[in-house]
Amino acid sequence: YRSIIFYQNDEQKSIIEEKKEALAKDLNAEIAAEIYPFQKFWVAEDYHQNYERLHPNQGYIRNVSIPRLNRFKAKFPELLKDSDH
Repeated sequence: YRSIIFYQNDEQKSIIEEKKEALAKDLNAEIAAEIYPFQKFWVAEDYHQNYERLHPNQGYIRNVSIPRLNRFKAKFPELLKDSDH
């Protein structure tokens, strides 16, 4: 999988580039996320929907996704919407 950030206008692109550059400087590391113009959103097939809820014991979910989400929630609680995660 690749990390990709999509923008819809030049202002968004500038903001994304500035944030990516600042983060790279703060972390002293290259940020791998690629930046592309938005073209079309494709809804994933049904078997991809609610994957975490439907497969809570799947190895990647337990060992990568949930710990990563928990770290994000602890560090940036103000950025989260209310949910049942």
